[in-house]
Amino acid sequence: MSTDIKRIRITVTGGKAKPSPTLTSTLSPLGISIDEVINKINEVTKKFEGMNIVVNVIVNTKTKEVKVEPKIPTTTELLLRAVGANKPSGDPMHQKIGDLPFEKIVEIALLKKPQLLAKTLKGAIKMILGSARSIGITIDGKDPKQVSKEVDKGLYDHILAKYEEKWLKES
Repeated sequence: MSTDIKRIRITVTGGKAKPSPTLTSTLSPLGISIDEVINKINEVTKKFEGMNIVVNVIVNTKTKEVKVEPKIPTTTELLLRAVGANKPSGDPMHQKIGDLPFEKIVEIALLKKPQLLAKTLKGAIKMILGSARSIGITIDGKDPKQVSKEVDKGLYDHILAKYEEKWLKES
């Protein structure tokens, strides 16, 4: 790594970052606008609003270029937050912790795309459904395994069509 690169790792509230003593004391000597960095952090963490997100702030000390890279929360964290639960079920087959609409699963799949190995939106959704099942979440009142079979049969194609373009655009 070049000595011209400075990395700062901080935890912020998604979309609501504020100047902190750590960030201010680290960035001020580099001649970087703290307000600009905060704005960039808020921009890239907006879709994780209200969640604690780890962010890497990477500064090129020569060019003063700033890059902000958020660490995407785990699938379990996103699912738990979506149902308003603190922890997974100890017995997910018999004790459910919540129910989510299918479209929420699609949203989580889109958020997780950079980290998923799925090539298609359907594949990503099936991965998220597997995680939901393992922690005790139902989808529209159904077992996620059943919903996964219904995805394969094309029963959700009309919903997926609304998100397909966004899936293809997301990095």
